[in-house]
Amino acid sequence: MTALRVTPAGPGGRHRLRVSLPDGRDIAWYDRDSGRISLLSEAYEDEVVAALAPYVTGEVSIGPPSVPTASDLARLSLHPDDDLAPNRPGEALHAALDGAPARRLRKDPRPAELAAHQRVGDALDGLDAAGWRVLHCVPLPGGARIDHLAIGPAGVFAVRTLAARGRRVRIAGPYAATGRGEPEPHLRWARRAADRAAHALATAVRPVLAVADPGRLEVPPAPDGVRVLRDGEIPSLARLGAVLKPVDVEALYATARDRRTWLAV
Repeated sequence: MTALRVTPAGPGGRHRLRVSLPDGRDIAWYDRDSGRISLLSEAYEDEVVAALAPYVTGEVSIGPPSVPTASDLARLSLHPDDDLAPNRPGEALHAALDGAPARRLRKDPRPAELAAHQRVGDALDGLDAAGWRVLHCVPLPGGARIDHLAIGPAGVFAVRTLAARGRRVRIAGPYAATGRGEPEPHLRWARRAADRAAHALATAVRPVLAVADPGRLEVPPAPDGVRVLRDGEIPSLARLGAVLKPVDVEALYATARDRRTWLAV
């Protein structure tokens, strides 16, 4: 039997596993979402099935690769420098903090902000099994960023992160006050990010303010048109009514992950 290698493929390796020969040539891949093993050579079918056995769950279909969709072609033609899918939660903060001396970070709020981004980002990434696609730290012209962009059956959501660090957060109008700090227009910023995303993607985008680790969260009945969630409540997005088909989710994700999509918003 030929020794085959099984390695993750795609952002985070969550959706697809590739099977390759010792010389690096791909001969098959397993798509977790569709439960399909696509074979490039039928001669290796038994070896491929055996190599993937520890990773396969449920029923699978086996056959030649399907005809690529428009979103597949867009993804395959995307230059790595323009692909936003590998961005980590708080990617810009990672870049700013990497290599900074520990003594300079003691009173710097950015490590706590990064932890909040990671906390919210991990919760959003957990929606993957429910058919969601998530991008982090989407850059916009002028230096602004969308903290997280979640695309799923319930629609598209621009998610802004607010680091509470165990303090009380009070929402009033477009403002959010954390602890004893001055109120800041976080809800207005969340709406603005959603508006820019809607312009770029030509679809409805709803704003969300995700409050990471609040000690207490005070939210009025109608918080200025923005959905306000604790980070632990993010899974509730998967229970909203479906408005997008899986093919629409993938098409929007393919468009959103292209850095060039955001150049003129």
